[in-house]
Formats: sequence, structure tokens, C-alpha cells
Amino acid sequence: MSEAANHLLTDEAIVLDGPGATRDEAITAAGQLLVAAGAVEPWYVDAMHERERSVSTYMGNLLAIPHGTLAAKSAIRRTAISFTRYPQTVDWDGNPVEFVIAIAGAGDDHLHLLSQLSGVFTDDDQIQQLRTAPTRSQVCAILEGG
Repeated sequence: MSEAANHLLTDEAIVLDGPGATRDEAITAAGQLLVAAGAVEPWYVDAMHERERSVSTYMGNLLAIPHGTLAAKSAIRRTAISFTRYPQTVDWDGNPVEFVIAIAGAGDDHLHLLSQLSGVFTDDDQIQQLRTAPTRSQVCAILEGG
């Protein structure tokens, strides 16, 4: 794994077996992983909920990508993502979500992150690999390769 990718997604920001959760609980948990990684100020999590109230971050293919509002850009210390896999899907406004990937993109980094993630989540083989990856390092490798 490259140093840059490792900096974006640390082992501590990966949860392979998320507990049963509501959409709002999943957003909070994903945001708290970014806070714990030192990537965002704690109030960024509130901005993630604000974003979700205005526009759903459900992306299809079992994926949601919660992120903060434009006004919360100042809460981002560095670009980072968190990854949570939910064996029991989360109901995301009527859509099943198995993967919650929170993003905090400094500057225009969020556009690159969204592009990279869309490459992974439009490939059924990579989705299946993420579903069954037994280790955090394998998750990183799949996401980095996208």
C-alpha cells in the first residue's frame, strides 16, 4: 500500500463487521472514525447529518458515501476516508447499504475520492471482494486499486 493511500484510509478507520445500525447511527459511526483518525473536527459529524437531510448520500450498489456540507470544509484537517462494512444491511431511506464510506476531502480532493470509489463500486467483482475481504489491508488494497 502506498504511503498516500495509507494516509487516506488507516487501519483504525476500517470496520469489517459493523453492528446493526440505522442510517443516522451509521453516519455518526463513520464520522467518528474520521474524528478518531484526526482528519476532521468533531463538528464535521453534525455537518454529515445536515448533508444527509438535504441530499441522500446513497450511491447505489450497496454503497453510501456520507460527507459534510460545503460549509464544513473548515472542519477538515486532512483528506481521509473511513470504511465500514455491515453484514446486516443498513436501511438507507428504503435502500440496502452494506458499505458506508465517509469522506472528508480538503479542497477539491472529494472529487478524486468520489471518482476512485465509483470505479470500485461499478465493478461487481470488486464489490464481492470487499464483501468477503477478511483483513483491513485487503480492503485498503481493493479501494486503492479502484
